[in-house]
Amino acid sequence: MSYVADPRVDAYIDALPDWQQAICQEVRDLVHAADPEVEETIKRTVQPYFVLDGNICALLAAKTHVNVFLYDGGIVPDPEGIITGGHDNKTARTVAIRAGETVNARALSAMFRQIIADNRAGGWRKLKGR
Repeated sequence: MSYVADPRVDAYIDALPDWQQAICQEVRDLVHAADPEVEETIKRTVQPYFVLDGNICALLAAKTHVNVFLYDGGIVPDPEGIITGGHDNKTARTVAIRAGETVNARALSAMFRQIIADNRAGGWRKLKGR
């Protein structure tokens, strides 16, 4: 897969333990595969964000897992139940992936594609107001 990598995101991922590097790299590849126009950046000083007409997701490595924050306002369907936190959050929900767990690439990719489509349609705030 070919995309423009932000060296600051590379530095964030490279500093993690091997198991977290693998999860972050897989999520990074999935979000870029969802749309070739996805860009990556750093926000909040060190946190990797993936954006296209708005935030799609962010990565945050914790001690026992990697959090993938989905910026969808809670409107993107989760038929496979991969959301692990933030059910009542007004802006983002979380998928926590622990060491040894498999990333549900199919479900996460579908959610990324829907968030991107929603962003292109004006964003989840606009869509939620309809």
